[in-house]
Amino acid sequence: MYPPYLITTKILRQIASISEKIGQINARLLDKPSPKLRKENRIKTIYSTLQIEGNKLTEEQITAIIDNQRIIGPKTDILEVKNAIELYKKLDSFNPFSVNSFLNAHKILMKDLVNDNGRYRKQGVGVISGDQIRHLAPPSENVPYLMKDLFAFLKKSDELVLIKSCVFHYEMEFIHPFKDGNGRMGRLWQTLILMKEYPVFEFIPFENLIHKNQAKYYDALSLSDKTGNSTHFIEYMLGVVDDSLVNLLDIRNRVMSSEDRLKYFFEKVKNPFSRKDYMSLFPDISTATASRDLKLGIQLGYLNKIGDKATAIYQKKIIT
Repeated sequence: MYPPYLITTKILRQIASISEKIGQINARLLDKPSPKLRKENRIKTIYSTLQIEGNKLTEEQITAIIDNQRIIGPKTDILEVKNAIELYKKLDSFNPFSVNSFLNAHKILMKDLVNDNGRYRKQGVGVISGDQIRHLAPPSENVPYLMKDLFAFLKKSDELVLIKSCVFHYEMEFIHPFKDGNGRMGRLWQTLILMKEYPVFEFIPFENLIHKNQAKYYDALSLSDKTGNSTHFIEYMLGVVDDSLVNLLDIRNRVMSSEDRLKYFFEKVKNPFSRKDYMSLFPDISTATASRDLKLGIQLGYLNKIGDKATAIYQKKIIT
């Protein structure tokens, strides 16, 4: 039996908006951001997803840990960051449709933080807010069967991936399969599901928007609990995904060096090419910037130039 939810007019509008933005991202060469932007977004992802769970380390401290520098901070917080860094390095190795991959990811994420990392919980759990129980999870003996059914939905349903990723996120949080680390795993696994069809989601830190207004995240989970289906949570998460794509499309949030542009261009275009061809893939740069990029390519040994000025033709070399 598949999880219950409704496809609302709002969801249809959100799907259309997201699909349009993904098309723009592919057309504007943002499907593979620069190494600098990829690193910045990975730091934001780790910082935000851990902050939601109470980690106190700053983005600067997380950057230092990634750069193998020592920092001063709570031992548990540092361990959470190190585990998350290790996990996100291995994103490509996880199969979002595999229960074993799911458990292995939790094993890495919660290493030395809980004694049953990588295994489903054996006791009852609940989510407490203040002095009230916000959510009482299903009995532990039901967890393996509930998760098996959820993965079956993920693998067999012909529903849109954008919707399936949200449904999985909500249902996993409802089941609460682990003693700890459920929130982190829900957000991670939605990313992996989306990456399967849209690789750009590896570099989109939608956790950052969740972190900025956590109340809305928990309200969406709670409202779906009360209504008995994930519809409200789907609407919430699709809104977060859409806003995250807006941020990626915003030229002010994009940092590409001349060398980044050259290398990316080489992956997309065959020999020979002109300055005009180069600029057609980078509509936001000026003619002068394009000329400087191509001049740098020659200096670095990436290009050969035939002819002069606007009529010049360029031949790319193999970059190792």
